[in-house]
Amino acid sequence: MFATFSRRAVVLVSSCVVVVAAAALATLPPEGVADRLGLHPPEAGPALATGRLGLPAHVEPPVPAPIPQPGQVAVCNEPGTDRVVTLPDDAAPGGERPLWIRRPPGPDSADLPVLYLLHGSASTHETLMEEDLGPLLDREMCRTGVEFVVAAPHGQENGGATTEWADAADGRFALESFVTGQVIEAVEGEHVRPRDLRAIGGFSMGGYGAAATALRHPDLYAQVASWAGYFRVDDPDGVLGDRAAAHSPDLLLDSDGVDDLRFVLVEGTEEHTPLQEGSIRGEAERFAGLLTDRGMTVATLQPRGGHDFRTWGRSLPGVVDFLVSGWTATP
Repeated sequence: MFATFSRRAVVLVSSCVVVVAAAALATLPPEGVADRLGLHPPEAGPALATGRLGLPAHVEPPVPAPIPQPGQVAVCNEPGTDRVVTLPDDAAPGGERPLWIRRPPGPDSADLPVLYLLHGSASTHETLMEEDLGPLLDREMCRTGVEFVVAAPHGQENGGATTEWADAADGRFALESFVTGQVIEAVEGEHVRPRDLRAIGGFSMGGYGAAATALRHPDLYAQVASWAGYFRVDDPDGVLGDRAAAHSPDLLLDSDGVDDLRFVLVEGTEEHTPLQEGSIRGEAERFAGLLTDRGMTVATLQPRGGHDFRTWGRSLPGVVDFLVSGWTATP
């Protein structure tokens, strides 16, 4: 478990994530997930309430959505495989930036969804691996019957700044470009996914980064999962310079092409992590309200606990159900 009293002072202690999953979820059809999670807005029409998504027009031929097979997919019998690849990046410690990729058993294909994950300000991809996130997500894949790839890049830089998963205004590093370029290429290769089968998520600073990245690149991702994220700029090291507004999720909601993005927001009941102004507490509710006002799809989950993986782990069944409901929607 790790506890956080400020974004820049985080104590990391390895532990297993606790996941609570109701047995009834195993048979829950994808179209019922929206009601179980309490998707907003409640008055939305059937297409919005069920997470119905259309494949992008440029995909030829259309890539079929995965068909759920609860308890009957390969990962139920064989765990996923981990691989850490290194990609060149002068701004990374050692000049190479690691990327953790966990794939379910069997061959890769363009109809296998991908969940890209961004870690927090004082952690790395190794933190996610040490928290057994791979096996825990294997369990959720087996339960829902939809397998997916998990990929998490290393997001620290040589100077030790909180990167905000952005391209620094002074050119010191270019993490946004790395995540939306080299990372996707390394994970997907010749099996390029349509945006509808890509989700991006993250924890704390990574939760902010996931929201900002998806809103700035809606052509690349269709879903966002934010654990203890914040949705306004909190940039203690000034890496954004005078471009802060262009990276603030709450100011990007009226951008072109973002209206069909789907968000699941997780915030612990005891979340009190301070930001430069205010705290993370209440950010999920505030951002969900902004999304609802625009008729966008959003689910909010409030597991008991604070700013740590034990808390976030309790939300994994709900988050995966939400993502699966989007991935399995019929175009």
